[in-house]
Order: sequence, then C-alpha cells, then structure tokens
Amino acid sequence: MRTITRRTALSALAALGTGAAATAMAGCTPPSAATVGERKKDVRTITIGSKGFAESWIMGELYAQGLRALGYQIDLKTNVGSSDIISAALTSGQIDIYPEYTGVILVSFMGEESLMDSAEATYDLAGRWAEENSIRMLNATPFENKNAIAVRKEFADEHDLARISDLQGIGDFLYSTYPDNVTGAQGYEGIVEAYGLDNMELKTLSIGLNYQAIERGEIQAADVFTTDPQLLRSDLVVLDDDKKLFGFQNVVPLIRDDAYSAMDEDGPEFLNTLHSLLTLEAIQALNEASAINRIDAAQVAKVFLNDNGLM
Repeated sequence: MRTITRRTALSALAALGTGAAATAMAGCTPPSAATVGERKKDVRTITIGSKGFAESWIMGELYAQGLRALGYQIDLKTNVGSSDIISAALTSGQIDIYPEYTGVILVSFMGEESLMDSAEATYDLAGRWAEENSIRMLNATPFENKNAIAVRKEFADEHDLARISDLQGIGDFLYSTYPDNVTGAQGYEGIVEAYGLDNMELKTLSIGLNYQAIERGEIQAADVFTTDPQLLRSDLVVLDDDKKLFGFQNVVPLIRDDAYSAMDEDGPEFLNTLHSLLTLEAIQALNEASAINRIDAAQVAKVFLNDNGLM
C-alpha cells in the first residue's frame, strides 16, 4: 500500500473540476478482482436504500455501483427517509441493504439512554440488535459522523480551548444549533447540563447557516457534524468531547439475512473493503465534491471506486 498525502489525494477529482479529494487511501487489492463484471446467475435483485442527505446518497451509490460491478442486479432507492423509516423498510423487506450509524442504532432502535465508552463497545452492542432482527452487520468505517462543537481558532487560542469542558470558565458566549436540536441528551440543553455550561447562550439557525454566522462573528461556538466538508475550508477548531456526550457514530452496512444469503462471498468482501477506505478525510472530501461543488453523488462514487480499483 502506498502512502498518499492530502496534497496527492486532492487530484483524485480534478477531472471533475473540483479540488476535493476522492480518496485518502489507494492501492489496496480489490476483492475478487477476477470476477468483476461477470453476471451473477440466479441471484434476485438486491435493493439498496439511502437517507435524504449527501453523505447517505454517496454511501448508497458506492454500495450500488460496486456491487453492480461484481455482477449483482441492484435497485437503488434514494431518500427513503429518516432512520426510523429506513430501518422499518429494511426489517419489512422493502429494502435489503443500507448504511447506518452505530450510535443511531443504540439510541433510536435500542432506546439506550447512556452511550458506550468506545467505538468498539458501540459496535458490539449494535451488533446485538442486528442479530436479534435477522440482520447482518458488516465492518464499520474508520470515520464517524456525529455532532461536535467548533470555535474559531482565534477564539480557541484566546481562551486556551481544546475540550468542551474548557468552555466553562470563559464568561458568557453564544452557541448555535438547529431548531430540532435544542432539547434532548445531545442537544443544547443536554450539553449545558452535562458540561455545566450555564454561560452558553443559544441562537437557533438552520443547518449550514452556522458556518456563515461563526465566520462573521455573530456566534462564538457552533454545532457541527464531524464530516462536514466546510471544516476543510475554515479555521475552525473542533473541541474534544471529553465526556463522550455525543457517543460514537461509525457507519456499518446493515443487510437482511436473506439478502446476505443471496450474495456470494465477494459481495460482503467488497463492502468490508470499501468501508476500510472511508476515513474521515475521504468522506469529507466526497461530501465536499457532492454538497459544495454540486457534483452528482453517482459520479463522485464512481471516481472513488475507480481510483481505488473497486470497479
């Protein structure tokens, strides 16, 4: 495996007119390369689902295009719905595979009030839910997409901020999050309670507007998602969640048992190899290409798969 620096990776989508990186890793041997392009016989159509945002669209396209290249008949359904809706579609047989976040499985599907202390423990507990629901859960991505608090580097340097706990003694400051994330254990109210941040005042903004507001100095701290491509283009510092309030949110493929049985070994092998390549740098770059540079998710996925020898 060759080492690729960020500068080298930036050329991966250059042909599409963007400076985003399509990959942070390359040179891995693809699974069952000799069978790529061969048509599978007597294999029913496998239906893949995705949720209604860019990262999920990209993941769905990666799954669909890679499995098609192995010869599987694939039906890709985008914008299936929220986690509750898409998981119900999976368990009822309307879809066979979709990408989900391990922490979502714990909180939304299992009703866990306290999150685990590690990504590994979160994965193991999520796997218990999958097994009980006749679902196969394959390997998790290195990246995770979870809420975080970001501040300007100048603000962080001024107050010596590295962790969320460091915000306690700096005086009153203004924090923004989206309206649906005010209440709840991981929302504004939960952060204030868990970290003792009575000095953190609230301003609600639609998702995405927080970046403009913090750059203009209208707020001092912003709720962000750790895979937001805007973080690549800003001087923001993401503070360490030292109390692990936001848990762990790596992505796993969830596959109905009957769909898993319908695949040869090359299907799950491809998905596991794909997931091993999806680092934080890689997914941020893919999100940047799709959400900011407006390149179609299908084309973004195609470049990534080709660049890594998976198609």
